[in-house]
Amino acid sequence: MLKIAWQPCYKHSLPKGHRFPMEKYELIPEQLMYEGTVSSENFFAPEPLAESIILETHCPVYWEKLKTGTLTPRQVRKTGFPMSPELIQREITILDGTIKTALFALEFGIAMNIAGGTHHAFTDRGEGFCLLNDIAVSANFLLNHHHFSRILVVDLDVHQGNGTAQIFENEPRVFTFSIHGEKNYPLQKEKSDLDIPLADGTNENHYLPVLERHLLPILEDFQPEFIFFQAGVDVLATDKLGRLGLSVAGCKARDRFVLETCQRNKIPVSVTMGGGYSPKISTIIEAHSNTFRLAQEVFF
Repeated sequence: MLKIAWQPCYKHSLPKGHRFPMEKYELIPEQLMYEGTVSSENFFAPEPLAESIILETHCPVYWEKLKTGTLTPRQVRKTGFPMSPELIQREITILDGTIKTALFALEFGIAMNIAGGTHHAFTDRGEGFCLLNDIAVSANFLLNHHHFSRILVVDLDVHQGNGTAQIFENEPRVFTFSIHGEKNYPLQKEKSDLDIPLADGTNENHYLPVLERHLLPILEDFQPEFIFFQAGVDVLATDKLGRLGLSVAGCKARDRFVLETCQRNKIPVSVTMGGGYSPKISTIIEAHSNTFRLAQEVFF
């Protein structure tokens, strides 16, 4: 069964009108249930993650400032979010959701988090709508508590996963792979194990062969035991914060290739949704919903 992490707190932590589209966290499950792709049985409710697990990845000083609301104004501005206890609750619930999707993926082959993909959070700071790095926290959880030794992060958000790259810079058990817009945020890139920067306007005719040409050799050489897939839909040509040129169909083809590759190679995969900032919320919902539809089609 496809298991999907979702909690009401995903959508209730920012003031109305904030440019981060929180409404998608409510609309995606509604759309998937309306069309019959999933039922209520597919969803599970994550809980706030234990502090001890957070501190396996994040700096204690940063975490203390975050949970006590004592970040400096500059640090708050870098996150892009107005701080609140509700926002912190949301973030630590997302962390638990992604850890549990990893555990469900070990059982079912795949599991998904309606939220997550907070790849701009560093060990000691937040940036770009990311306070804590759910991918890194979950990967460390598998390394530390489930004896994994080869984890692959496939980050296909339009923005480089700079926080994830920094966290695992000196960790040979985690391979970080990022395809992103060359001239997009962040201006200063970190060094992933493999970075593929793409020119503005790149569409699926170029993007998909690049993905195939690089992902397959990584699997052959690194032999990952588990994959975290950051499936941001800000690669769309319509995206306000992206600079690539994929269509909705092209984004779906991207996800199909990744999921079919995982399934064919019998590699469990945890999928997080990442970014999506097209002007029409319907475009965002359709692109994200395609990822869930494909998960059902490919794995079940």
